[in-house]
Amino acid sequence: MRFKQDFFEQLTGFYSQVYPQPISNPHWLGWSCDAAALIGLNKPNDALLMQLSAHHAAEGASYYAQVYSGHQFGGYTPRLGDGRSIILGEAIGPDHAWDVALKGGGPTPYSRMGDGRAVMRSAVREFLISEALAALNVPTSRALAVIGSDLPVWREGQETAAITVRLAKSHIRFGHFEYFSYTEKGSNAKLKQLVDFTITQHFPHLSTDNAGYIQWFNEVVAATAKMIAHWQSIGFAHGVMNTDNMSILGDSFDFGPFAFLDTFKEDFICNHSDHEGRYAFGQQPGVGFWNLQRLAQALTPLIASDDLIQALNQYQRHLVEHYLVLMRQKLGLAEFEYTQASSLNAAAKAEQQKQDLHLVDEFTTLLETNQLDYTNSLRRIGELDVSSQKSSLRDDMLDVAKFDEWFARYQLRVGKVADVSAWQQNRNAVNPKYILRNYLAQQAIVAIDEQGDNSKLEQLHQLLRQPFNEHPTMEDFAQRPPEWGQGLIMSCSS
Repeated sequence: MRFKQDFFEQLTGFYSQVYPQPISNPHWLGWSCDAAALIGLNKPNDALLMQLSAHHAAEGASYYAQVYSGHQFGGYTPRLGDGRSIILGEAIGPDHAWDVALKGGGPTPYSRMGDGRAVMRSAVREFLISEALAALNVPTSRALAVIGSDLPVWREGQETAAITVRLAKSHIRFGHFEYFSYTEKGSNAKLKQLVDFTITQHFPHLSTDNAGYIQWFNEVVAATAKMIAHWQSIGFAHGVMNTDNMSILGDSFDFGPFAFLDTFKEDFICNHSDHEGRYAFGQQPGVGFWNLQRLAQALTPLIASDDLIQALNQYQRHLVEHYLVLMRQKLGLAEFEYTQASSLNAAAKAEQQKQDLHLVDEFTTLLETNQLDYTNSLRRIGELDVSSQKSSLRDDMLDVAKFDEWFARYQLRVGKVADVSAWQQNRNAVNPKYILRNYLAQQAIVAIDEQGDNSKLEQLHQLLRQPFNEHPTMEDFAQRPPEWGQGLIMSCSS
């Protein structure tokens, strides 16, 4: 790896330099060749293993932990920071640079009495979800590898430590701006320095003046809305949407008690610490907006309140528009072309948007009331001949009459399909057959924990690299969970 150190060199005072502590008996548990290509790597090797497990220093690495704050479950924590993640620097890739971080690399000044370690189960889950979301075309941080060890750590009981090697275009979070706006009050010089750095590094088409600041915040709002629209379209629940877990680039980030929906439930909660359902699946769009409001408050020393409010007012439009783009693709609803004058054009588009949203809402309501699997039901769309009254979806319904009413409206909206086979292929290209169900991840974790066997992890990782394809020998991985695996919820240490 070749590193540059822009954050480390230009933002002194925004981090603490700290070196990772080695883990004993390091060994590769998982390796992503897709992520490796992003930073110009090929195959894993022993020298790299020793560097990423902290036994040897990586040439050109700086090793530091960032400081930030954040709103956690609605309450402000003035000082958080990287408690178990140590950044080596920005690895130079073929297209752009990626931060390389050792998540689980040992204690830092921000560990708050913790050991700075990640347990194997959490490291494996982060590795799998990072690469699974990327394959689903969701904006996300990535995972180069997961490294196992025999180092004991204690959570609910004794477990073994592991390291996830995370790649991120940036580790800058909403919480960074909160910290330098609230916790380190003063001249706002550091807040301005951070905003200027963020724009220069990650929004280079913008200027670092008032007009650039306003446009930058508008783009952050749009990117965040787009990310959450992706989550809602694929049935993904993040589980812990604190502002310190929100990437300024709109990338999915900091995975803990995440889950994909099995049976569709708007109020699905995947985090056993979320007693009030603050981060339930259906609450995510609203929480995204709330988090952006907190970011806007932190930026008031630099951006006028009216400009921040104007940008925030566009959040719902961005969210709905992108969600509809995704759901129209999934359901095969072509967007009409309008030729009227501009005012009529806008009104017609708005009316069609409203009708299509209602059609989508009716579909998810059918799934919830009939207790159907979200991913598998969408995949069934690719089996439809929409000119026929017969469908495998209908066979799954308990309330057939309600489905028939919806299906009649759906057929009318889709219209005549000239090439049914091509239409079905297009649906299968956007509706995955395979997702990272919690019980599948748990099976891979148990195999490692009890037999030292990472073959299930490797098999699952390779499957999730191609989630839209048919894999005849892997049909079991597309099934709804067995009884023991239904409704699994995880802790933040997961």
